[in-house]
Amino acid sequence: MDLALTLAALPLALPLMAVIALWVRLDSPGPALFRQQRVGRGGALFRIHKFRTMYVHDGAGPLITAQHDARVTRAGRWLRATKLDELPQLIDVLKGDMSLVGPRPEVPRYMALYADDVRRRILSVRPGITDRAAIEFRDEAALLAEAADLERVYVERVMPVKQRYYLDYVAQRTLIGDLRILFDTVRALLR
Repeated sequence: MDLALTLAALPLALPLMAVIALWVRLDSPGPALFRQQRVGRGGALFRIHKFRTMYVHDGAGPLITAQHDARVTRAGRWLRATKLDELPQLIDVLKGDMSLVGPRPEVPRYMALYADDVRRRILSVRPGITDRAAIEFRDEAALLAEAADLERVYVERVMPVKQRYYLDYVAQRTLIGDLRILFDTVRALLR
């Protein structure tokens, strides 16, 4: 299903991705794509692709981004709000590192905080571009904007809820369920 849907989407996605890439490059100096190490199926590390939404910097700063973060570019604000910054992850699906639907891939630093049995179950499937947690936490940046300590709120309040969604997905995943998540994702993005 991943391959068939991704290949079907590419004729529509590629022209849009080209326009977005040009916009990102014109909006601020630096590459159009951002790559970051994430933890994939079985704990294998891979580089996720996204459109760059921040100014190029030395890597300093929090791994988590809240609403109104000064590091985010003008184009980046819109791309994050529409979730179009995630489109290049179709490359990761074609490479086999990701699925269209599955638990969102975490950076190694936060994945290391998961309990061993939880981490093992979540990493038994390919990570996805979307899932229930991504839909429910669509406005995560706004939620974190109120936090005095971004990382603490993420680790103590957001991560446990996401883990429950991920574990539910792994335990109950079906083709029909994946199609429903894809449909609900599109519906949420169009709101």
